[in-house]
Amino acid sequence: MIVYTIGYWGRSISEFIALLKENGITAVIDVRRFPKSSNIEFNRENLERTLREHGIKYFFLGGSLGGFVKGGYEKYMETQKFKEGFNALIKIAGSEVAALMCKERNIKHCHRRFIVQCLERLGIEVKNL
Repeated sequence: MIVYTIGYWGRSISEFIALLKENGITAVIDVRRFPKSSNIEFNRENLERTLREHGIKYFFLGGSLGGFVKGGYEKYMETQKFKEGFNALIKIAGSEVAALMCKERNIKHCHRRFIVQCLERLGIEVKNL
């Protein structure tokens, strides 16, 4: 199993979709706590519709895997809420070619890096787009 990650910042929606399609992505897992953007194409409702039009499924797991949590993300990862979201991610990734999505293009500046560490500890390969 391979799980991809992708940040949309600085990309147009057409570039974003093309990158997903080039890599055979069948599902986007949105891990933004607040799925809004200054680029309205990436607001949850618009993104979900656009992905569906291109045959890509959309899953929102920002309620359980999103950033901006009290006490820091690493501490948050010990909670039941995180564990439930992570298990949902694993289930989706087991049946889809999935990409974790957030705003930041550079994973070093995004909470996705912590999720990736959990995936890699399970022996799951991760590729950043």
